[in-house]
Amino acid sequence: MQGFTIIDFIILVAYLGAVLVAGLFFAKKDMKGKEYFKGDGTIPWWVTSVSIFATLLSPISFLSLAGNSYAGTWIMWFAQLGMLIAIPLTIRYFLPVYAKLNIDTAYHYLELRFGSKALRILGAIMFIVYQVGRMSIIMYLPCMVLASLTGIHVNILILIMGVIAIIYSYTGGLKSVLWTDFIQGAVLIVGVTFGCVYLLSHIDGGLGAIFNSFWTEQKFLAPDQPIFDANILRDSVFLMIFGAGLNTMGSYVSSQDIVQRFTTTTDTKKLNKMMRTNGLLSIFMATIFYLIGTGLYVFYQQNALPPAAAQDQIFASYIAYELPVGITGLLLAAIYAASQSTLSTGLNSVASSWTLDIQSRISKKEMSFEKQTKIGQYVSLFVGIFSIVVAMALASGGVTSAYEWFNGFMGLVLGILVGIFILGVFFKSANAFGAFMGFGAASIVMVLIKYQFTDISIWSYSLISIAISLIVGLLCSWIYTKVTHKQNVVAPYTTYSDFKEEKKQNKLNLSKGSEGAV
Repeated sequence: MQGFTIIDFIILVAYLGAVLVAGLFFAKKDMKGKEYFKGDGTIPWWVTSVSIFATLLSPISFLSLAGNSYAGTWIMWFAQLGMLIAIPLTIRYFLPVYAKLNIDTAYHYLELRFGSKALRILGAIMFIVYQVGRMSIIMYLPCMVLASLTGIHVNILILIMGVIAIIYSYTGGLKSVLWTDFIQGAVLIVGVTFGCVYLLSHIDGGLGAIFNSFWTEQKFLAPDQPIFDANILRDSVFLMIFGAGLNTMGSYVSSQDIVQRFTTTTDTKKLNKMMRTNGLLSIFMATIFYLIGTGLYVFYQQNALPPAAAQDQIFASYIAYELPVGITGLLLAAIYAASQSTLSTGLNSVASSWTLDIQSRISKKEMSFEKQTKIGQYVSLFVGIFSIVVAMALASGGVTSAYEWFNGFMGLVLGILVGIFILGVFFKSANAFGAFMGFGAASIVMVLIKYQFTDISIWSYSLISIAISLIVGLLCSWIYTKVTHKQNVVAPYTTYSDFKEEKKQNKLNLSKGSEGAV
């Protein structure tokens, strides 16, 4: 048990330096306006795909996935299969709309569809508040774990992480963020896969011992975990897959940090490749993490537990005390990478949403591209510094519950946004009044469910919130139309029905063309 050595420290520092150099290398000094927020059109789809993967896999997930299977079963792994629902739905119904409209942000769609600046601003505000809280927690929690393993003061780790992310987010915009995300995602994939192989090779019985624990100790599924329950509000494997699918679709459809990746191209074929590759990476890496967790359970049945072996620190502890010198530094750098990629993405997405969704909509004068870029950079700098300060405050106070409650609450409300996007894409009769009412009703009901009816499964939250948004939204839209007698005008290609009509017309034209040829 050598722990974190000077060689590991050198590797960690070298890695962080390389990330900073890479971010500055891909920065473009003469960026203007939307190029800062959407890239310059030269970013390959596979880079963006890995960036989405790195964004969705927060360091909290990095640490907790292995911990879940170590202390329990693989039940949470089934949530990853929700990708098989989320990706096809997003590809078929939402990406064609986003690509055709060439939207600037996720909430730009709301303004185009409902003709409401206020709805666009509401969506942006909810995302920004959620994201700022999330970034602070993402810096704080992993740095606390790394501080206990490396001996480096937690505030130093927080400061370094924040400063590096701010530098390349500020100077390079989305292009720099995407390329550094790609590098950090690749390090994470290679490093964690190596860690899994190394672990398996040092378990007596190897993979066979892990499979034996599945059956003899129920480490895959516990006997009392139902596959399906007729009451869809209760926990089951089916509900977990379906609910997680809706949650993931919510991120793909309505969260600016993910939608921002879709704005880098209007080529639907590239977008589809991007989505499928991201899905495969996510399921593969989740499987690796859960395999590591069960492997650690078997390994520590055969060997003594290391220091700091709490559930969510078990993988990090294994890295620090069991892996060879040098590899430890690289793997701990991978944990740091997961934090940094999520942080840099958050900074750039908040900057773009504030500038394009809020500042440009409330400004009486049209902003030049140069001014948009400068505002985005200032927002990125300010939000980065603010998040560092909050993360340090959390570290010094050791208080997480209030912020975890805050983060969970805002994540819940942000998830409600997807109901409004579904309302807009699928129903031409929906209007802005109905969208506001649907959002308000879903928010109230979901807060009551979360804090009053705690016996309802969290995996049914998205299903309930979407259903309420649609029912209330459609009903209020109908009432508004009847009372005001105002015709609901919908912009072209803001609903999926426009694409269905276009396909139908193309088939009809082809049919007529073939008849004419005969």
